Amino acid sequence: MKKKWWHDKVAYQIYPKSFQDSNGDGIGDLRGIISRLDYLKELGIDIVWLSPIYKSPFVDQGYDISDYYNIAEEFGTMEEFDELLTEAKKRDMYIVMDLVVNHCSDQHEWFQKALADPDGEYADYFYFVKGKDGKAPSNYRSYFGGSTWEKVPNSDKYYLHMFAKEQPDLNWENPVVRQKIYEMVNWWLDKGVAGFRIDAIINIKKDINFPSFEPDGPDGLATCIKMVEAVNGVGDFLEELKHETFEKHDAFTVGEVFNMKEDELLEFIGEDGHFSTMFDFSAHVLTFGEHGWYDQKPLRFEEWRKVIFDSQQELQGKCFKANIIENHDEPRGATHYLPEHARNDAGKKMLGTVSVLLRGIPFIYQGQEIGMTNCKRNDISEYDDISTIDQYQEALRAGLSEEEALKCCYENSRDNARTPMQWSDGKNGGFTDGTPWLAMNPNYMEINVAAQEHKADSVLAYYRKLIALRKAKEYKDTFTYGIFKPKYENAEDIFAFERVNEESGQKLLILANFGTEEHTITLEQRIAKVLLTNEGRQEAINAEAALNGTITLDSCETVVLELEK
Repeated sequence: MKKKWWHDKVAYQIYPKSFQDSNGDGIGDLRGIISRLDYLKELGIDIVWLSPIYKSPFVDQGYDISDYYNIAEEFGTMEEFDELLTEAKKRDMYIVMDLVVNHCSDQHEWFQKALADPDGEYADYFYFVKGKDGKAPSNYRSYFGGSTWEKVPNSDKYYLHMFAKEQPDLNWENPVVRQKIYEMVNWWLDKGVAGFRIDAIINIKKDINFPSFEPDGPDGLATCIKMVEAVNGVGDFLEELKHETFEKHDAFTVGEVFNMKEDELLEFIGEDGHFSTMFDFSAHVLTFGEHGWYDQKPLRFEEWRKVIFDSQQELQGKCFKANIIENHDEPRGATHYLPEHARNDAGKKMLGTVSVLLRGIPFIYQGQEIGMTNCKRNDISEYDDISTIDQYQEALRAGLSEEEALKCCYENSRDNARTPMQWSDGKNGGFTDGTPWLAMNPNYMEINVAAQEHKADSVLAYYRKLIALRKAKEYKDTFTYGIFKPKYENAEDIFAFERVNEESGQKLLILANFGTEEHTITLEQRIAKVLLTNEGRQEAINAEAALNGTITLDSCETVVLELEK
């Protein structure tokens, strides 16, 4: 593999609306982010990805962009963004923007012009399609529920929106649209942005015949995913995007890619792929229900371990994926991936260890480093997320009680990750002096940065050690480029793997016990050094290994070892 500047970096996602408010309006902002850069530097962060900060009506929390060249006034000004770039550069940190180009806002100038003249030039910036037999052009269900088609006023046409009706899809078949998108991307890169996280990008390729599919629900609709999976040719668009923009700037790009075809992985993120990397969602999709949150499958440890191991081995020596346990669209990893008995500080450290030390670039989501959790709400009115409200209604329609439907929301809602960052046990968790746009998770009184900042055995202190270990001069090459080798796969509740540097012969063994009982593991090689443990038992581990050639892990205990050559 050709070595790239981003290979050995650690990334951190900021959800700006919920990170740090500086002016008391209850909404996080750029000035708040600037004030916390030193915190991120001390954590060990190199790349900061910002969820959308562009001008937006915020129907879908900024993923509905009305002006790609302006900062939403809720977040600040372009001058403050430029200051953020400058301050990040001073700290050898890189800023990555969110690129949302499958769709825009219905308030965007282009769409307003299209509505004004449904047969004119701007209508072809979108998918304005005549209905069939007085009905929508096809029977697709949007990602947020309901038809993907919305009637164009004073016309016999409908426009396509795979997400909310306020998010019309852009027509990538139109070369003028593509060129305008490339101009915008280059404008941000020229400004000093280091790259992009690319939203919902697989959706840009449509079958412009828009065939209907067999309905898969009582609403008579079929998920729009079926069209996405059936159509070919998205790679042509992505290659052109790369050549016209990213490639010219040596930009770092991470794709949000679902529904990729089996043989397309290297095309997307191989040596000369469309993107630098893409998120590994193999674990995230494990619990997906057939119809929604209400019929999701329980997470089984063995399945979870297997999909991660399989994904790691699939990439071996070919490319990098971006490893996550949570983001702004998912529940908190500490609640989702940890069994009940492990939802404690030891378990949170253990989960962080097996994620951060995998092969690939680690992405940490704001609050993960202090062990933030899902947030219980008492009524659906307390949720803001458009997807959560839709899934709640789906659960009720399927026959669940309000209590059962709320439980589904507690386990899956995107709002779980969007509750404000918990900086202290003071007013509103130190997030704002005003009223937070989304109510705080009540556990901010116990789980917060200030409480952990100077506590040697805190989750935050452990994450700092964990990231420092990954980046340590003597181990960085092995953690970055070393092969991934599963270990002790037959051991129940044990998540174990080696990172092996084939050039130097260095072997690093990561062991974690996700079970309720202690587990004794027989080592295949002698220990050279205990590098990290979440329970502070280095001496006991060393002594047992020297005496018996074994390591006994308590429940929720994890250890990182350097093995003798």
